[in-house]
Amino acid sequence: MTAAEAAPSAESATPAPRPASVGPVPGATPPRTPLVARAAAELIGTAALVAVVVGSGIQATELTKDVGLQLLANSTATVFGLGILILLLGPVSGAHFNPVVTLAEWWTARRGGAGVTLREAAVYLPAQIVGAIAGAILADAMFGEPLVKWSTHDRSAGHLLLGEIVATAGLILLIFGLARANRLQFAPVAVASYIGAAYWFTSSTSFANPAVTIGRAFTDTFAGIAPGSVLGFIGMQLVGAVVGLALVALIFMPGRSAE
Repeated sequence: MTAAEAAPSAESATPAPRPASVGPVPGATPPRTPLVARAAAELIGTAALVAVVVGSGIQATELTKDVGLQLLANSTATVFGLGILILLLGPVSGAHFNPVVTLAEWWTARRGGAGVTLREAAVYLPAQIVGAIAGAILADAMFGEPLVKWSTHDRSAGHLLLGEIVATAGLILLIFGLARANRLQFAPVAVASYIGAAYWFTSSTSFANPAVTIGRAFTDTFAGIAPGSVLGFIGMQLVGAVVGLALVALIFMPGRSAE
């Protein structure tokens, strides 16, 4: 998706160009930088995101035994880390860091909108997954944990799966709703803020990301998820993405010109 445009004025139906200083963000396809650079941005960005999530979780459990404070520390670090990563890497790859965002953008492009091609999506997805695994291993290494130790944190309960549908649907609605409303310049703050809020208002603490879910299975720490729970979470995230796109189509339905 090209750089977002400002909202149209009352005098003109043609939107004014967005300032060049504001780069593309999730849900927006950036200028055609080389695919290898975009894949690297997705791999490194996803790795950094998981390192923030897992590392802050380990640090929190070492500093306090209060689970509420642990979650507060973990969510706060994630909000700041995610916002910075979107701001930094958005102009390169769109800063998806998330297979459901990439697939949703591919779907909108397939139906006539702007977005990544199937070839680009096929490169982004494995880059995101590899990055997520690498990020979890890096976080474990920084804190002297076993580099790979499968999580024993079971998250298979039905209410947690419902939480993942809600978290992912809301994320997709936010990203693509901002795109429809020509407000993508606010995505670094908006997306990070949403994830931080969803940590607290969803029962699953808002994974909302298949790559991150896979990566977090590799660490038996605060942020981990048992391998047996991974497929359930990913399935519900895909359902949430479909729900989110349906909500975007319903809420941001194109208006009709007056007769």
